[in-house]
Amino acid sequence: MEERSLSSNFTLRWLIQAALGAILVILLGVHLIVNHWAAPQGLLTYADVVHYYDIPGIAWMETAFLAVVTAHCLLGLHSILVDLNLGALITSIVTWIFVLTGTGTILYGLWLIRMIALQ
Repeated sequence: MEERSLSSNFTLRWLIQAALGAILVILLGVHLIVNHWAAPQGLLTYADVVHYYDIPGIAWMETAFLAVVTAHCLLGLHSILVDLNLGALITSIVTWIFVLTGTGTILYGLWLIRMIALQ
């Protein structure tokens, strides 16, 4: 029974990772088009970014991009470490480090997006 639960846990994480990857492709495409290909010199200036955030929904899209990139990255790294069979204690410690790192990254990004959007 334990092995089946463990297997379904890995399957669920893999499905989440794949779904995040698909969403990431879409958000990355929009990000690249707007921030790099459509920008006059290939990269938006700070003033351009502030103006870009005036468009309704952009702050939400960039927030989603940040969350999806962070989650996809940390789930991928976690899967690699789980595949190494480092032991339950080390895996648990690394999991908490990833959760705290991801939470901190997203909170900092939210704060930064809010500061830019409010200008």
